Amino acid sequence: MRPVRAWLAAGAVIPLAAASVALSGGAVSQAATSPSGHMHIDCSYASALCTEVGNSNQVFGYYVGHDEPSVLFYSNRPGSGNHMRYNLTLPKDPSAANPTAPGKSYAFELSGAEWLGMAMCDSQSYPEQVSTCPPDSDRNILDPAVSPAHVGQAYMELQFYPPGWVPWPTWAVAVGASSCDPTRWCAALNIDSLSLNPVTGQANNPACLAKAGEEYINFAFVTKNGRAQAPANPVNATLATFTPSPKDLFMNSGDRIQVSLTDTASGLKASLHDLTTGGTGSMTASAANGFAQVKYDPNGSSCTALPYNFHPMYSTSSPRTRVTWAAHSYNIAFDTEIGHFQFCNGPYQIPATPFGIDSLGNPTICPGDNLEGTGAGTRPNDSDDSYCFPGTEALVYKVNGCTNTNTGFDGASYQSLWPDGDTRLHPAPFQLSSPETGPNYTVQYKQAALETDLPAIETATCNRSTGAGCTLIPQTDTGQPAAFYPFFSTTRTRNGCVWQFGNDIPHEISDFGQNAQYGALLQLTYTAKGGGFNVRYNNFRNVLSRNPCPQA
Repeated sequence: MRPVRAWLAAGAVIPLAAASVALSGGAVSQAATSPSGHMHIDCSYASALCTEVGNSNQVFGYYVGHDEPSVLFYSNRPGSGNHMRYNLTLPKDPSAANPTAPGKSYAFELSGAEWLGMAMCDSQSYPEQVSTCPPDSDRNILDPAVSPAHVGQAYMELQFYPPGWVPWPTWAVAVGASSCDPTRWCAALNIDSLSLNPVTGQANNPACLAKAGEEYINFAFVTKNGRAQAPANPVNATLATFTPSPKDLFMNSGDRIQVSLTDTASGLKASLHDLTTGGTGSMTASAANGFAQVKYDPNGSSCTALPYNFHPMYSTSSPRTRVTWAAHSYNIAFDTEIGHFQFCNGPYQIPATPFGIDSLGNPTICPGDNLEGTGAGTRPNDSDDSYCFPGTEALVYKVNGCTNTNTGFDGASYQSLWPDGDTRLHPAPFQLSSPETGPNYTVQYKQAALETDLPAIETATCNRSTGAGCTLIPQTDTGQPAAFYPFFSTTRTRNGCVWQFGNDIPHEISDFGQNAQYGALLQLTYTAKGGGFNVRYNNFRNVLSRNPCPQA
């Protein structure tokens, strides 16, 4: 179990007027309430919004990350790496009555965000060896074991945020995703990049690291008119970038959403059509929407945003079309962000704070002798119970909780609280069709794979160089196997075959062996300092012989 470190960044406490709030775990002043004050999401600690890097110690000096079970989609069809369509069904939650009843759960407690992903070009991002990146091209495939001269890479996540708990931007900019609305879902286009040259070991200059972060995010909510409500890039982003607006597309729990992701001359465009209500929204990763690269200038003294249209990196999707700085092996994938919620109950009140950070820059913790867990599973709180919020701040579900990465594997995500058909106590599952590609979205992806990055997180037990001690059921901080680890299954609805995530659910087709579905340890190659390479076990992966859940 990783202890809570000192979070105060030098010079982070600033007067109210000219807020430049770099939410890096340093103090966040009331200046953060100014819509014009600079704000960015800093991935140098456990933000659930950030892509998991392959080697946290190399990048940050300590472990940063989160649990990400995923389903991957493979196709050799040109365009399958940059042009596809999905159908989603958003979960419905149980009643808000008696929200802390033992065994009761809500979508926000189980997963901070669900997302659809894709590898992207960013010539100012890792590995900083090539100044160009031809979009939508498999010429960009390069194994780090062959050469470090890969094109610069970013990763796109179209994230969906559950309703009802602490509102944006309070939790979101502090640790992870949160709620846009009391009852409705929202979505945002995120693109993650990394300012690091792995050959020389140089990161960006200190001024730019302070302003944008080493791993940085371009972020924009999906809006009804397709225009970003504030600059998306981390150099120019403000509080308004992360604050929900009536301009955004909101979706009801239970709605069916058709999502298309396709490249355009202005950059990748995400389009959402609510098939239940008829509502539509979009966001294009374009310079016109304030998307930008962060100039890699390791010997400089300033931070420059380079307006940029972000385009997909690859033509196809296969085990070879990966982002080589990321822990996961995928290009086209669906992921659920788990392990970011722990209950905190007892006689001591969690203080209400703007961002889960106190006036000294330290994360709020589960106080006093309060207990973590719920029902018969309660136990004394511990050091990963931080970035805590009182239920009084919640929009609907008045539940006290802590949101740091649950490295003790005993939070809500690791209990039998997942969708299982009992909708009185548990939410319905997030359901997802397999994507389809081709000019009219009629071509199936031929294969699927199931993957989880547990080895990267099991820092206390797993040797990522050898694979020794890495387990499919992670160990809690008391040395026992986690009570539960969620998994994917398939079922058939009136709209065809869909993937779903959680526990065994009535009428499923297959659960692929539950936890065994994630397969064997996967060895991936990463660029090493000096230009060589090293190998790491960051994931378990199971490549299925076919796509078991085609739409047709």
